[in-house]
Amino acid sequence: MFKIFKNMFSQDNNSLKEAIKGGAFLVDVRTPSEFAGGSVKGAVNIPLNTLSNQLAKFKNKKSIVVFCLSGGRSSQAKSILEQNGFQNVINGGGWRNVNQVVNE
Repeated sequence: MFKIFKNMFSQDNNSLKEAIKGGAFLVDVRTPSEFAGGSVKGAVNIPLNTLSNQLAKFKNKKSIVVFCLSGGRSSQAKSILEQNGFQNVINGGGWRNVNQVVNE
């Protein structure tokens, strides 16, 4: 059972590193107040509850990395984007994980 949750919320750090190195569009899907408390350098804040109304911001992006506090909301964001035809979407998990990769 743990493996199921691990697969749902884990991310492939190699793919994440490659995407970030390639200039991925970094999207923090937490609330504006959470984002204001700290995020990843260069990330934009598009809260999960507004994602569907802001799909135009994702057009023509080579790769997209979504992240939140722990990976739950970013998993939902990834699904929403994929359902709307976006490819190359990576669930970066928690923002601290993405931040660590960005700062390597």
